[in-house]
Amino acid sequence: MSENRSEYLVEVEDLKEYFPIRTGFAKTTMLKAVNGVSFKIRNGETLGLVGESGCGKTTVGRTLLRLYKPTGGRILFEGNEVNDKNMREYRKEMQMVFQDPYSSLDPRMTVEDIIGEPLDVHKLYTTKAERRDKVLNLMSLVGLNAEHATRYVHEFSGGQRQRIGIARALAVDPKFIVCDEPVSALDVSIQAQVINMFEEIQEKLGVAYLFIAHDLLIVHHISDRIAVMYLGRIVEMAEADELMSNPMHPYTESLLSAVPIPDPETARKSKRIILEGDVPSPLNVPSGCPFRTRCRYATEKCAGEVPPLTDRGGGHMVACFKK
Repeated sequence: MSENRSEYLVEVEDLKEYFPIRTGFAKTTMLKAVNGVSFKIRNGETLGLVGESGCGKTTVGRTLLRLYKPTGGRILFEGNEVNDKNMREYRKEMQMVFQDPYSSLDPRMTVEDIIGEPLDVHKLYTTKAERRDKVLNLMSLVGLNAEHATRYVHEFSGGQRQRIGIARALAVDPKFIVCDEPVSALDVSIQAQVINMFEEIQEKLGVAYLFIAHDLLIVHHISDRIAVMYLGRIVEMAEADELMSNPMHPYTESLLSAVPIPDPETARKSKRIILEGDVPSPLNVPSGCPFRTRCRYATEKCAGEVPPLTDRGGGHMVACFKK
């Protein structure tokens, strides 16, 4: 890898991911899953990415790791651009924990082989004993016992399976992990354990996360900064506490109004903001601001042009014409 150090570990510039969809006989329309997303992540930082289902969160994560080839934009890692030619070099540096712990693990492989596979691919050991030691250390790190090594994944609960997936991602000692809704398929009682484990791993190893989820409370708990996505675009991005206490985009306001409040007095005083209509299809995105069809502040200007993501002070970025 060439030396071109940056203060940021990961930089995403104007990332686009379009999928061709057949909409009739010999007719193809581009589905704009990700439409000009930009953000930066520092070493050891967690950026939370939230939004409704179908807004493009997972596509951002997968495109970032080039599981999908980007339609446009640039991805930089430690200041160096990542492309098809050098992606193999960066596979060790960037890993992913998938959403579904049931379908992301091979049922025909033992736990030891699942966690050891990245070690095999990147040739990170010299002897079988060294390989086994590394696998057992990884299992211990994520809270699995050594006797689990020879078992198959169908013998484990959802939470244990996700721990296996996390151990596999950590096997190559990455600097950056995309966590694609890693707790959404788990019981609520297990979610807290897995979230705490992510935090402990970050403390020990200094790994950075892009943490994708639709639960704002979970994202707020684990993230340093939060980015809110709507219909393929980031509409607001700020420090986690700042975004929760001072949302500036109407969409973020509506998301926060839906978060349950444990105090009954406060809950009674808070007003739920109900959005009208449904999320438009990414095959037919509205002109101008993508949120304008559901926004109570929408004006003619919103229909005419896309609001740029601008800094409202202190790094609080908002894509809205409303002041």
